[in-house]
Amino acid sequence: MTVLVTGLPRSGTSWTGRMLAAGGDLVYVNEPLNPQHPPGRCPGVLAARVTHRFQYICDDNSAHWLPAFRDTAALRYRWLAELRTNRSPYDLARLLRYGTAFTLGRLAGRRALLDDPFAVLSAGWFARRLGCRVIALVRDPVSFVASWQRLGWTVYFHELLEQPLLTRDHPELLELRSLIGSQDRVAKAAALWRATRTILAGTPGILLTSYESLAADPLPGFQRLYAYAGLRWTPTAERRITRACHHPAAGPGTGFTWSGLSRTAYRRMDSRQALVEGARGLSEEDAARVRALTTA
Repeated sequence: MTVLVTGLPRSGTSWTGRMLAAGGDLVYVNEPLNPQHPPGRCPGVLAARVTHRFQYICDDNSAHWLPAFRDTAALRYRWLAELRTNRSPYDLARLLRYGTAFTLGRLAGRRALLDDPFAVLSAGWFARRLGCRVIALVRDPVSFVASWQRLGWTVYFHELLEQPLLTRDHPELLELRSLIGSQDRVAKAAALWRATRTILAGTPGILLTSYESLAADPLPGFQRLYAYAGLRWTPTAERRITRACHHPAAGPGTGFTWSGLSRTAYRRMDSRQALVEGARGLSEEDAARVRALTTA
């Protein structure tokens, strides 16, 4: 059974995915629905064209997506499709990495783990049609907005609103129209958090997981996730997770780094210390505003 780890970007999906893969039973697949190249637009991994961030997948457009994700879940890598499309040295290195991991994983009977925050609005489809065990991470809204602010990120709501199937199934998203073109990045990130949290709360067949509770006590938290995903909890997994989440040399802001072939690689950290620094860079006034915007 395939595992999907999702949640808004900067909600801990990379960390959680890597810790679930630490037991050795899963093949880690990084953001196949990311429309940016890299890490997305990788036809060897996913033989489907992604057109939007937060691509919405449902029964009405399954004919395009279901065969592609079934191949990904079965760890069938499309060598020729990847070679025809991507030929840079980086792309070739990624082809060898993923192609080898898929082939060896399939031969060893491993399962796919999809780490994809861009699947968050389609989590129900992945659970229902693809049979995934879906773990959806939800981060504290102040820490989430602060993280986006530190990176200078914003959200372009037209990418959500121009998907008619998405607004049909989740009309609450139409309230975001008023923020199109706004330069208020705090309000936009808070609105995205609130809308996504509402959608996830009403999605059956998924496991909602608090990033903060997981980071505060990683070992029992990941034991529960291993059991939910049908994974073996082994001494190797426990040792690797302990080493990765209790790293005293990790300084402020070192939890994640944009390096490695995935470009969203996880780096060892002290997970409890990361919680303390979650709101770093956000003023008290903006933090109070985020609380008001996400609880109203």
